[in-house]
Amino acid sequence: MKKLLSFALGIGLGAMVGASVVILFAPMSGSELVNRLKAGWDETLEEARKASELRRAELEAELAKMGGKTTPRLPPPGGTSR
Repeated sequence: MKKLLSFALGIGLGAMVGASVVILFAPMSGSELVNRLKAGWDETLEEARKASELRRAELEAELAKMGGKTTPRLPPPGGTSR
């Protein structure tokens, strides 16, 4: 039991020291970091949506070709069909 308590205390103390070092030596303010993370997240979501739309159009075209139907138009690369 004493070893477990000592281990938990070491983990807690190490986490506190690590968090303090990160806060002290961060290259930007917290609000700036949050804004950058949000912008990166939005950019990633937009790219994923574009890739999803393109892949869906490709699969629909392949399905139409296999079924003998007419091929739907593919959206232009980098553009959205919204």
